[in-house]
Amino acid sequence: MSDFFLKNRYRQNIGKCGEAAAGQYLSGQGCSILEMNQRTPEGEIDLIVELAGELRFVEVKTRTSTQYGNPEESITRSKFDHMTRAAEWYTMEHNLTGTWHLDVIAIKGKPGSEEMDFEWFKDVEVE
Repeated sequence: MSDFFLKNRYRQNIGKCGEAAAGQYLSGQGCSILEMNQRTPEGEIDLIVELAGELRFVEVKTRTSTQYGNPEESITRSKFDHMTRAAEWYTMEHNLTGTWHLDVIAIKGKPGSEEMDFEWFKDVEVE
């Protein structure tokens, strides 16, 4: 197997482990996990949670190193637009009304290690 495929598989594994860790983190913050890895025609939503009666659509970004920047810095305008359209699709598909939010969980460190640092950015907007 080529280095490219091994690196890609490693990144995917880091991402999935980060999403699971973010779910545990959010549960500890009082959130109810409604969906994980929800696929929509507009793309995948990492986590859908409820907190204080409001829906939160969460993008999880995990970096094992900050050599290429912090995890939250990798959210582009394009990704934000996909998140917004996916959230809109989900709420329409499930006939949900009320307030909803777009959040980012940024994780620094290796998933599963004791040295993971979580930062929760609520109500994100990309300029």
